[in-house]
Amino acid sequence: MEDRKIYPLRPIQRFLIDAHFKKAKSTMMNVGALLKLSPVVDMERLADAVNETLAAHDIFRCRLILNPDTQDISQTFDGEIVRAEIEKMSDEEFELLRKKKLRMPYKIINQPLYHIYLFETPTSKYAYVDFYHAVMDGVSIASLFHREINLRYNGRNISDKLGSYAQFIEDELNTPEIELAEGHKYWRNFLLDFDAVKNLPPVDVNTVSRWTKGQFKTTFKNISEEFFRTTRRKENIFFLAASMITLLKFADTKKIFMKMIYTGREKTNERMIMGLMYDVFPCAWDFSKDMTVAYFLNNLAGKIRTDSSYKKSLDIVYNESLADDCPFFSFRKGISSDHLTIGNTTALVIDMPPNEISAAENSLDINVVLNEHGMYELKLEYDASRFSEGLMKKFFAELENVVLKMQDEKTLISRI
Repeated sequence: MEDRKIYPLRPIQRFLIDAHFKKAKSTMMNVGALLKLSPVVDMERLADAVNETLAAHDIFRCRLILNPDTQDISQTFDGEIVRAEIEKMSDEEFELLRKKKLRMPYKIINQPLYHIYLFETPTSKYAYVDFYHAVMDGVSIASLFHREINLRYNGRNISDKLGSYAQFIEDELNTPEIELAEGHKYWRNFLLDFDAVKNLPPVDVNTVSRWTKGQFKTTFKNISEEFFRTTRRKENIFFLAASMITLLKFADTKKIFMKMIYTGREKTNERMIMGLMYDVFPCAWDFSKDMTVAYFLNNLAGKIRTDSSYKKSLDIVYNESLADDCPFFSFRKGISSDHLTIGNTTALVIDMPPNEISAAENSLDINVVLNEHGMYELKLEYDASRFSEGLMKKFFAELENVVLKMQDEKTLISRI
């Protein structure tokens, strides 16, 4: 144990763990789905594919521990691989077991950070794949983990030069101090003007004394995926811009702040490293001067590229709570499908157990998802002790109007 190599949490990992356990005190942080498999799936072959994948990547050996010197939550990559085994049982036993196993919270200190179960009953075959969010997110599960299982199941060769998540962290740790300090200064100045009172819609609920989760779902009726095929605009930038313009109509300021998810890794050799892929960082725009939609979209994309170049210094944002209560934006496509492929067969997602408590005491989360019909769904998650559902419906109505008017890029922001 004395030679155990200890790594600090990356900024995004720190954010996730702090958000789930210090703020919302959630007992769960699961990112999983129950799959109903085709009857023709060879379960032994599938188990081999899963276990080979687990053994090939150090992220599955990740264990969270308390650093003996600082008592900070840290991580190692020397844990034992917990193999997936096929469990055979009756349909009735499966139903009882499913309710228990699929909602088990993680015990995060020095314990495995994934749950993988393979079930076989007289009538059906199932797989449940679940990860602790701070080591794997939905994008990495869909685009890396399930992809590799499928390749191995089909007997395809996998490169023996697989990337290491521990090495990825090591490389970040070698970032020069002067670069980190420059980033810290950047984020402090960036968020100097953020004010939760001015930058959020006005509170219209005062009868609830503590944070309560609110949720409102709907679908945009005036835009489809076809718009982006013809304009070649990036969907995430477009909807982020629309969200910022909508907030401008509700907030008591011309400078709008949001936090957004940035998914992926910059370097080619890092893109296939199994493990958490996204970062969350603040973005902002000053609307004091008028501009066209085209100008805003073009320059917002450039601004985000600049912001993302300082993401290695994001620890200052989390550690000093510089963006607490900042509205949150996320855009997802291609990972909300209700099915996956194993071999040449379809595996249906039949259950995605939710966290018992919302991931964070969010003020306002704006989530846009492209569905299988090419339409965009909106989910607003909000603090119901601050905002009413009626206000959220007004927010969506305004957002949908903004989305419509933004489709003419010559339109001035002041005319929207």
